Amino acid sequence: MASILNSLKMIADPTRLRILLLLGQESLSVAELQQILGMGQSRISTQLSQLKKEGLVVDQRSGKNNIYSSKVPDELAHIVNEAGKELPEMEKDSASLRHIINKRKDHVRAYFDDLAGKFGKEYVPGRSWKGLAEAMLKILNYETVADLGAGEGTLAQLIAQKASKVIAVDNSEKMVEFGQSLAREHQLTNLEYRLGDIESPPIENDCVDLAIFSQALHHAAQPPKALREARRILKPGGQLIILDLHLHTFEKARELYFDTWLGFSEVELAEMMHHAGFRNIETAIVDREEAPPYFQTLLGCAQK
Repeated sequence: MASILNSLKMIADPTRLRILLLLGQESLSVAELQQILGMGQSRISTQLSQLKKEGLVVDQRSGKNNIYSSKVPDELAHIVNEAGKELPEMEKDSASLRHIINKRKDHVRAYFDDLAGKFGKEYVPGRSWKGLAEAMLKILNYETVADLGAGEGTLAQLIAQKASKVIAVDNSEKMVEFGQSLAREHQLTNLEYRLGDIESPPIENDCVDLAIFSQALHHAAQPPKALREARRILKPGGQLIILDLHLHTFEKARELYFDTWLGFSEVELAEMMHHAGFRNIETAIVDREEAPPYFQTLLGCAQK
């Protein structure tokens, strides 16, 4: 039986208390705890080891991972729950936990992740990601689309083949001029370029069916503000799509690509979308580069 005094010392640490509260709701792996808590693996493993030694958590092997569960005795459970109410991180932790649980249920996504990993390993004449992407764009059914942080507008030009109107926003005058010239050259009269910032796009309220950030959000000074603005311009029920970098440690990206943020974790992106007022939030890692620094592509989807 765990020592009451030692157990009280254990839960006096905020990190260990957060872990116990999370494990009291759901059994989790170290990787899942990392995503929720935003801490390194070694730190979390150390805290789990101490909690396990004191008999407050147990673990069970599942494939390559250890899955941890709470074993807090009844006489301490009330104290743990009451102490948790004083933690400022609890609301955030609970929201992150819900996101992790929802992702576990996405068995179809896991299947397609595996399928995508095989794509391109064997040559098939005429099959390419570009070809598939263009085919998928043909079945999009959106009247008005905003490409926020459009750059030269490659994506905007593809979408303009299907949508009734595309508004491409970028804060570079040269990018806007170049995109406008391409639109004229290809006679894309439904594609309009506007000079502006993604944190205050020059677009009216409630007028867009689909808003897209394609590798643009990590350049924003305030990503949450950019997401709130995306929600502002979307019609009720409108769709948000984000393609960005998954959280990484390649610091040179700040110099090489002028990145403000080194990507985002799935939990972090989901939280930002939630706080911006979006619903039906989904995230997934949809691509992994095979060469250093092994960038991963993060997809986020949500609805106004």
